[in-house]
Amino acid sequence: MATLPASHPISQLDILAQLEHGQDAKWAWFEDGCPISTLALHLAGMANSRGGIVILGIVNEEIRGVADVADSIDHLLHAALSLDPPLITPLPQPIKIDGVQVVMIEVPAGMPHIYMYEGRYVRREDVQIVPLKPIELRRLLIERGEMSFEMEIAKDATLNDLDWELVDRYIDKLQWAEQHDAKMLLLRRGCLARRDNLLYPTNAGMLLFGKSPQTFVRNADITAVRFAGEVMSDTFNREDITGTLPEQIRRAETFLIDHLRKGVQLRDRMARNEQFEYPLEAARELVVNAVAHRDYSIQGDNIRLFLFKDHMEVFSPGKLPGPVTVDNIKDERFSRNPIIVQVLADMGYIERLGYGIDRILELMTLHNLRHPDFQERDGGFRVMLYNQTLTPPRPSLAALIEDINLRQEKALDYLMDGEHTRITNSELQQMFPDVHPETIRRDLADLVHKDILQKFGTKRGSYYILKKKLLTDE
Repeated sequence: MATLPASHPISQLDILAQLEHGQDAKWAWFEDGCPISTLALHLAGMANSRGGIVILGIVNEEIRGVADVADSIDHLLHAALSLDPPLITPLPQPIKIDGVQVVMIEVPAGMPHIYMYEGRYVRREDVQIVPLKPIELRRLLIERGEMSFEMEIAKDATLNDLDWELVDRYIDKLQWAEQHDAKMLLLRRGCLARRDNLLYPTNAGMLLFGKSPQTFVRNADITAVRFAGEVMSDTFNREDITGTLPEQIRRAETFLIDHLRKGVQLRDRMARNEQFEYPLEAARELVVNAVAHRDYSIQGDNIRLFLFKDHMEVFSPGKLPGPVTVDNIKDERFSRNPIIVQVLADMGYIERLGYGIDRILELMTLHNLRHPDFQERDGGFRVMLYNQTLTPPRPSLAALIEDINLRQEKALDYLMDGEHTRITNSELQQMFPDVHPETIRRDLADLVHKDILQKFGTKRGSYYILKKKLLTDE
């Protein structure tokens, strides 16, 4: 299948390349005048899957064209608007291929609804239209925000399955909630729901406050592994992290602290600074995002936290929620699990408005590391951090030398900034206009005495440069 960036306009060359491959799950073509019902089913199937392209005027890989472009555009629009709800797409476009006119309509990935035609929910599988199975329909409803797994009552759970000590600790954090009844507070937060006038824990309630959450929501856990090399191997340290979601976050952070490699850097004044191979806050934020936003309706897979020699990755089950895509993840705000997100925010684990990705990008930039890789697969979403610096940062010479004052630090940083090779008394004086000129002269003379600078010239024509050996020493 020809793979195109999300914003790439489809061209004649793209279509010709796809004709070589043939039709697949994301490309379909039909003869001019194809029945509305056929087009509608294929448009619904693509909208309920991962989007795609439908072209009028091609039959069996032969480009025959359309008789009337305007009529063909209306035909495709009629098919799209006949769905329930109506499918709103970019307008169909005429494209000329080898002098022959065809008409194309694009169904973007990540449509906001589930689409039906004449009572049928379908998806496109390879080149076929197949009915959505009940479990597929339910998952799609959850993915697109039209129903919520976290708000459903946990199967076979009762109030006795909640750890009320955890609930009390939660209420203690909410100063405004101290006078509220615990059950009523959980009901308002979405952690309890009513059925037949009785209260029951929701899936969110069990995940956040359950005595044994995994009994009711299978695979709601984390597999954390540290591998020795750059790929999975038989040499590893593994921990299976279960419990409530807050407990999983705490234990995952402990795993990161125990298994991320650490190095020692020398900072200003020769202070030793122990630093992880990734910003710990960024690594932790990846785990928190996965715990808060994964699709808990998928109970055949769990969150995976894998540490390798050159990178780390966090995998969470389920596609990106709602309108969020790999391309807009830095800007789009949408939560699959607003109850879980709110309670974790109440507990201080995340920001309610969800700026975790922004913070990760900021931290990676601050530590001179490349931005994360985001990958969406059919089974879930993966984020990878890499521990190689983009370019070795220029060391601050002042950080490697003891017993110098602030003015001397500035002088050395000035000489190491890549733009300046010499400094004069007057240049340092401009940086510290309130300091007496004689003090400035003594500062530079002291650096000469320490064998750090070398002086050239006399009186007003004098200037200072770094000793050559300091420029070449590792």
